[in-house]
Amino acid sequence: MKSTNEFEYQDVFKLIYQKMSYLNPALRRVANYIIENPQVSKNTTIKDMSMACDVSESTITRFVRELGLNSFRELKILIAETLTYSDKKDEKEEEKYVYEDISRDDSIDRILDKVIYRHTQTLSETRKLLNAEALDRAVKAIENAKILMFSCMGSSSVAGLNGVMRFTRAGKPSTLLNDYSIQLMTSAIATPETVVIGISNSGRSKPVIESLKLAQSKGAFTIGITSFEDAPINKYSDEVLFTSTKSSNEVSALDWEAVTSKTAQIIVVDTLYACFAAKHFDETLNHYEDTYNMLKVSRER
Repeated sequence: MKSTNEFEYQDVFKLIYQKMSYLNPALRRVANYIIENPQVSKNTTIKDMSMACDVSESTITRFVRELGLNSFRELKILIAETLTYSDKKDEKEEEKYVYEDISRDDSIDRILDKVIYRHTQTLSETRKLLNAEALDRAVKAIENAKILMFSCMGSSSVAGLNGVMRFTRAGKPSTLLNDYSIQLMTSAIATPETVVIGISNSGRSKPVIESLKLAQSKGAFTIGITSFEDAPINKYSDEVLFTSTKSSNEVSALDWEAVTSKTAQIIVVDTLYACFAAKHFDETLNHYEDTYNMLKVSRER
């Protein structure tokens, strides 16, 4: 696939924001400094930045590696490119899309390339964001739970339903909460043996936030799946798993759904399931056999 520079563009500030929640205090100071001083950062030296952030030069080097970059020079180039791209974007009339980056004049081949590219890019970025330690803590909580509750609204329910099917077939009783009244009632009777997984791309869905808050107050372990480090859902999540999406918190009416984020949500849920199933391999196979035998009678021959 042949791409234009704009098609391949990645915002380094967005990347920093996505990594922020996993950074230790020293690395976070570096991140905040770059975000607050982008013009200075694109021209500074590693020594000057370390002094400004009150960290060692090796900490700056580690920060660069946390972003998946090869050198401090590469970081400065990306900062400069991001600033230049943002300036050019501000000068252009806002273009509207019916799907992420799909415009009215795109050919079928171009649409196919863009759709596949965006989903592939989202999955790759989500892989970088997912933290093995956070996943391990989430899986341990699921292991200890008697029931899983997937709390979500709208199109995020696709990932929630996927989770219910996956974990139920693996022998872990699960339920989907995608109605506000049901979310509140079910969360009100949660116990320390309950795990509630809240799924919201923006992390601002009020029903999902309220269900996690209520369940947490009852002693349940809560897991949030979102794309934003500063999302309100994180406050009521004992563990947060981050997905990638190109959309911002505040988006246009046509763009608000963040289409590719649904793919990322499904992948995170599948990863939780796969980690759980791998730990309980034989039991999962037995449960799969049992549920298959019950389901096959519902299929036409």
